[in-house]
Amino acid sequence: MDTEFVPRERVRSLTAVLSVVSLAVVFSAAGGRVPQSAVPAAPAWVLELIPHLNVALSATAIGTITIGWRAIRRGAVVTHRRAMLGSFALFVTFLGLYLYRLVATGGPASFPGPEQVYLYVYLPVLAIHIFLAVVCIPLLYYVLLLALSRPIAALRRTAHARVGRFAATLWLISFSLGIVVYLLGYVIY
Repeated sequence: MDTEFVPRERVRSLTAVLSVVSLAVVFSAAGGRVPQSAVPAAPAWVLELIPHLNVALSATAIGTITIGWRAIRRGAVVTHRRAMLGSFALFVTFLGLYLYRLVATGGPASFPGPEQVYLYVYLPVLAIHIFLAVVCIPLLYYVLLLALSRPIAALRRTAHARVGRFAATLWLISFSLGIVVYLLGYVIY
């Protein structure tokens, strides 16, 4: 797959536009700016299933990111590309389901555990998870657009590998912390 799908000179501007639009959608939904009427209604069991689906998507994404990282270290570019595109698709699916549930239910679920755990464990873990997810968005768009704008051989002359390593690390941590948030909110409490 050595076809260029994105003009090289547009990588940075497309990264900026996609990042701003994506983050605007996320913050609008999280901030209650998107009315519940904007999404189709779903039965309660569907809304209750979404966090469980999302933790499965997160765990799968951790696996695909790890496979992609190991593949590129072995020089298996095609496997790397497939794994990372799969990881991105899992992330988009996760985010779509999360945002749908957030809007459909009128906001985030409340933490069912003790106040001390909420303040000193849950909130810090959630804050770091969200921060890393927000930081990852432009990084992911950038490495994806670099990969789509050049033949494989030309990627070595770009920041794709350097930024990709950093993005993958943050992405793994964010997905892992998301699983901790899920465990605290749905399993432990």
